[in-house]
Amino acid sequence: MAILLTGSTGYIGAHIASNLLAGHSESLNLLVRARDAQEANVRLWHALQLHMDFPRFEEFLHSRIQIFLGDITLPSFGLTEEEYRALVRSTDSVIHCAASLNRKSEKSCLNVNLRGTLEVIQLAMRARDQHGLRRFSHVSTVAVAGQRSNEVVAEEAAIDWSRSDYDPYARTKKFCEHMVRQLLPDVPRTIFRPSIVLGDSRRPQTNQFEMVRAFVFLAGLPALPFRPDARVDIVPVDYVADAIATLHEKPKPNHEIYHLSSGVQSETFMELTDALARAQGKRGPVFAPSLEGPSSKMVNVLAGRAGKIGGIATLLKVFLPYLVWNTVFDNQRVVAEMGRRPARFSQYCYPLLGYSRESNFSYKYRDWPADAAGRGSGNAPIPAASAAQDFRR
Repeated sequence: MAILLTGSTGYIGAHIASNLLAGHSESLNLLVRARDAQEANVRLWHALQLHMDFPRFEEFLHSRIQIFLGDITLPSFGLTEEEYRALVRSTDSVIHCAASLNRKSEKSCLNVNLRGTLEVIQLAMRARDQHGLRRFSHVSTVAVAGQRSNEVVAEEAAIDWSRSDYDPYARTKKFCEHMVRQLLPDVPRTIFRPSIVLGDSRRPQTNQFEMVRAFVFLAGLPALPFRPDARVDIVPVDYVADAIATLHEKPKPNHEIYHLSSGVQSETFMELTDALARAQGKRGPVFAPSLEGPSSKMVNVLAGRAGKIGGIATLLKVFLPYLVWNTVFDNQRVVAEMGRRPARFSQYCYPLLGYSRESNFSYKYRDWPADAAGRGSGNAPIPAASAAQDFRR
């Protein structure tokens, strides 16, 4: 039997897969969108090479990983009837991590998040009916809490259906949680809500640059249109992945919902900018909160325009609401379960930003070795760009 993990070639999903392979014993069923087996192998290798060398990857590929060439937006994931039956028969539990993070596209969020989650739930129901399902873990987001201001939000108080949502991503993820509860009432469930996931506290290398690019731009400004005492709830991806893997494998977690966040330990803009300034031997920026409104208007005007400034403005338009709401998400549940708090962003932000600048916000993927034995050897790997994230986690 195996854990069905969706989104394994995405940023968080690859960290979860690596954590499960390194720290647990179960096999993994992985859905990978690809034209053929070799393309799927290479996509997975690109996703996991931050975490292991090729010999270790190849060992897992032969011993504990079963790849299914599927797409969660298609009926039965686009698998043949025989493949789908095999997936149902071998799935003991589910970690649903795949999602569209494209906050600008309602169409993408509807297709991937709503239709895709429904397909995953239907497979879980079939596995439950055939042999029982140990657990269904759903990776959601703190954004389901909707528009907030100056709050500390607890898990059970996050969803308020009368509250407006920030964007299509938050709206669809909120309904995904609702579907999981309504359609799997008799299955042990765990819902994980990460906050802003940014960087790995153990190393500067990353292959996810969208949010980093926005922070690098802001870090270079002489003045920031934020309140210096406003807190930003940032959590490292290694803590998020470890919590998901650990609690999914735990026989009886203490709660159904967990905020994977920094909670009340979240740092303020002043604390973050001071840490960066000290690391660089420079003075920190001036804060001008009165410019928050005009800056938002300027970002909206510049977003979508050609060139570097237009690209940065588009990023800021997506992320700005999450930076100014001064709202954090209580994390006492996960801290109690894990026995430790997540690393603070100030402890690892400077190496992360330095690596991102030096690499020009791109990760140099290593190709599939030409002399690799076993599955897929001898075929030309797909270009590294083909393995880049298309806003799917």
